[in-house]
Amino acid sequence: MAPKGKVYRGSVKDFQGFDASQDAEALYNAMKGFGSDKEAILDLITSRSNKQRVEICQAYKSQYGKDLIADLKYELTGKFERLIVSLMRPPAYSDAKEIKDAIAGIGTDEKCLIEILASRTNQEIHDLVAAYKDAYERDLEADIVGDTSGHFKKMLVVLLQGSREEDDVVSEDLVEQDAKDLLEAGEQKWGTDEAQFIYILGRRSKQHLRLVFDEYLKISGKPIERSIRGELSGDFEKLMLAVVKCVRSTAEYFAERLYKAMKGLGTRDNTLIRIMVSRSEIDMLDIREVFRTKYEKSLYNMIKEDTSGEYKKALLKLCGGDDDAAGEFFPEAAQVAYRMWQNFSVYPQLRGTVHPAGSFNDDGDAQVLRKAMKGLGTDEGAIIDVLTQRSNAQRQQILKAYKAHYGRDLMADLKSELSGSLAKLILGLMLTPAQYDAKQLRKAVEGAGTDESVLIEIMATRNNQEIAAINEAYQEAYHKRLEDDLSSDTSGHFKRILVSLALGNRDEGPENLTQAHEDAKVVAETLKLADVSSNDSSDSLETRFLSILCTRSYPHLRRVFQEFIKMTNHDVEHAIRKRMSGDVRDAFLAIVRSVKNKPAFFADKLYKSMKGAGTDERTLTRIMISRSEIDLLNIRGEFIDLFDKSLHHMIEKDTSGDYCKALLALCGGED
Repeated sequence: MAPKGKVYRGSVKDFQGFDASQDAEALYNAMKGFGSDKEAILDLITSRSNKQRVEICQAYKSQYGKDLIADLKYELTGKFERLIVSLMRPPAYSDAKEIKDAIAGIGTDEKCLIEILASRTNQEIHDLVAAYKDAYERDLEADIVGDTSGHFKKMLVVLLQGSREEDDVVSEDLVEQDAKDLLEAGEQKWGTDEAQFIYILGRRSKQHLRLVFDEYLKISGKPIERSIRGELSGDFEKLMLAVVKCVRSTAEYFAERLYKAMKGLGTRDNTLIRIMVSRSEIDMLDIREVFRTKYEKSLYNMIKEDTSGEYKKALLKLCGGDDDAAGEFFPEAAQVAYRMWQNFSVYPQLRGTVHPAGSFNDDGDAQVLRKAMKGLGTDEGAIIDVLTQRSNAQRQQILKAYKAHYGRDLMADLKSELSGSLAKLILGLMLTPAQYDAKQLRKAVEGAGTDESVLIEIMATRNNQEIAAINEAYQEAYHKRLEDDLSSDTSGHFKRILVSLALGNRDEGPENLTQAHEDAKVVAETLKLADVSSNDSSDSLETRFLSILCTRSYPHLRRVFQEFIKMTNHDVEHAIRKRMSGDVRDAFLAIVRSVKNKPAFFADKLYKSMKGAGTDERTLTRIMISRSEIDLLNIRGEFIDLFDKSLHHMIEKDTSGDYCKALLALCGGED
């Protein structure tokens, strides 16, 4: 149960009216005779706390002279048996068994070692070491040392000491020193001083380390996770990343582990069982809500879709409820969002992957391109090499040089010589950013049907200067005002949002704390998360809400979102998703996610354009072109942080031929 003064966050609680003798008898009857009543077994065991299950084992032994765990093993089979038996062991003995299995025999399950040792508290580590000694009459540290090697082994041994500092009083000087030491041990050193990483990440308190990570971001311009990926490797890298994730949020770490255990083909049942058992009386409610916020589906529903039979029923009982139906938002998810957004005030400088070429010669490039398209066949490789390695401003000069030198339209020649996805990509690169966005918007509104997702993506993410340039380019190309086309092709609140964004009137000043608090109140009232304390009508509130999201500056909105969390204990993104629908919801979500972290917003869109069967080449092409000189390097970093794979790798896997080659050139490298 929860320590005194702390809210209990487990999904399994003590059973009211508990009677160990009665439960022992019920389990004995469920296993007596031919076959066993699996439903009765799972209903009883999953509705008792671990402390109560231990008492049932003792009562069973006293009443029947038999070992309950041995009988359960005999009567049950497969994954269901493993789950039920795991529930019957005290937590420390369950962890000891998992680690023993991880290092027994040929090969080692390093992921299991990492998960347990990176996530447990000092007391849980001490209990684990004692349980291992009691159960197997062996020293856990000696067994770990004998089965692992290098820096991975050293860090595991440090974690096994269970000596992480627990003092919440933090020294600002020490925070700055540790951040500086980590930077000097990795990014600023030829080679890496792994010992410094081991000492700081293995010993300092969680509260201290969170501040160290914030300070590291300020002085290095990148999250600590990205530096670890760049400086460390193998199991040591995975272990250190797990430690960092658990320091930031243990619930988020386990939500991610559970998602990965079930996504794709096949299920990692050992991981699923271990986490559902070990966290059911600690923080399962927090894990559930972080899971729903991060993956946009409930843990309950993912288990339901991915498992079957009594095994599924038992897991769902441990899960404790379906958050897609509940509509509740738990504090841990809000705290995760709050800590994450605080970092954006020090978010690293935005950087593209395409830069102006040195020793640029527009006439020389024009000649190379003409040669590549002259005669039979086309040298696509030469075209890609030139146009993906020049800035947009340089491409505009090439267009003029080509016209002056050959009296021909380069765009027309490229259109004639290229085809398919490569043609769309190359021709897109030859337009100015404003012309390209204007063309994408025009395509989204012309003809039957409207591509709302394109309207949202572009209008919600461009700054005032970009919007002004798009309006001008749109008028010049189509002799119509963008605002008029948006108005005639959309309706209701969605139209009002797009028209407001098309005005390009977003404030560009810093945050105003007093105003942010008032704005947060309006957002809370509009989303029905606070009592309406004003005389505003519902329509007036919605108008103010729209105005706040569409006209306040990004720094100010970040502060509004932080105030919203403090005020309601809800994440504004989650609240919008829960209480709005359709294009209005999608537009507001795009604005919020762009404000929070624009590179992460685009990383998510790129991932969704390539995951699963088929590729959304329009989205992939549009983002790679439009962000290549703005923040594609940042997007790459967010992509690998979010999805544990590089953008380069996913493009390489999901596309082919010259189109793939051109995209990879824009991507700018493998992370």
